[in-house]
Amino acid sequence: MKHQPLAGVPRPFRPTSFKRIAVIGAGSWGTAVAATIARAGVEARLWGRDPQVCDAINARSENPRYLPGIALPDNLHAVHEMRGALDGAEAAVIVVPSRSVRSVARQVAEHAPDGIPVAICAKGIEAETGLLMTQVAEEELGHRPVGCVSGPTFATETALGHPTAATVAFPFTYADRLRPDESPAARMAMSLTTESFRAYISDDLVGVEIGGAVKNVIAIACGMMTGAGFAENTRAALITRGVDEMKALAEALGGRRETVTGLSGMGDLTLTCSSPTSRNMSLGLQLGQRIPRAECFDGRPVVVEGEMNARSVTDLARRVGVSMPICEAVREILHHGAEPGATFAALWSRPIEAEPRAMDLSFDHPASDTAIQQFAERFS
Repeated sequence: MKHQPLAGVPRPFRPTSFKRIAVIGAGSWGTAVAATIARAGVEARLWGRDPQVCDAINARSENPRYLPGIALPDNLHAVHEMRGALDGAEAAVIVVPSRSVRSVARQVAEHAPDGIPVAICAKGIEAETGLLMTQVAEEELGHRPVGCVSGPTFATETALGHPTAATVAFPFTYADRLRPDESPAARMAMSLTTESFRAYISDDLVGVEIGGAVKNVIAIACGMMTGAGFAENTRAALITRGVDEMKALAEALGGRRETVTGLSGMGDLTLTCSSPTSRNMSLGLQLGQRIPRAECFDGRPVVVEGEMNARSVTDLARRVGVSMPICEAVREILHHGAEPGATFAALWSRPIEAEPRAMDLSFDHPASDTAIQQFAERFS
């Protein structure tokens, strides 16, 4: 006997993949995204600034600068002209550092076909405006649908085909609700999904993007505490309370708290706070070991997104009246020369609060003086 679908349960649907996607940005993550799209059977055109990198990808099926030794699919083609990357594209993905999103989106707008959806993979908040990355892109891209792809994804592991999951978020219009299989989010998720890469769908851009911006700042805090010699309990506490800071900011900006417990929030936070592969965690580790900022990464000018986000995230939180004590502590250390031991001592010895915010109670920390001494000794 054939079983009938349960009443009220949506029937499965199968979106159609995009035929050609332009991936803008040939760094490690951009190359990994393009490789994933190509493995999903979609024609991927990867734009990079450096002609030598593009030529190497085409000649050797490898990005020797950013993903050396990793074989790339044959149907991935790299170009160093924006027009060539976007010509005939049915969708685009912008994978550049957050500080470059506006200028690159402006270039994309000049050459992208009208109406194509554009997904942003950068994570952060624009310092000058307080806008999320999709909002920055929307100002430059005109009437093209703008969404994002975010989650716990290290580029090397993704490019190697390790099982990986991420969230694809786009606004859902009325038409998208009626025909979700034709929505940009579903079609982009279909175009990314392979035997190893699993895409989930969301309509909560704010929740997804806040998770991506805040997690970098929390990772620096975890790194500093680990570098100073604290262990797993400390990191678990920072991760958990960091999620609470994410939830509060997302909710204040119209996002959903539940989104922050998903891949783009809790998932990405856990990954970034648990491995020195993350530049944010690595910077924190070095600072916690009392290495001066100028000497971190052996003096190389490494871009650490959380370093900039520490200021932009807390600026935004202050503007909407959200308390983010961990992020504020990182900001004070990175941008105002605060002493790490004293700053984390102040964080840890704050008044004791109820975890459910609805209880609305607090009292003075009974061992604040001892806590201050402990942190001072550990960071000395």
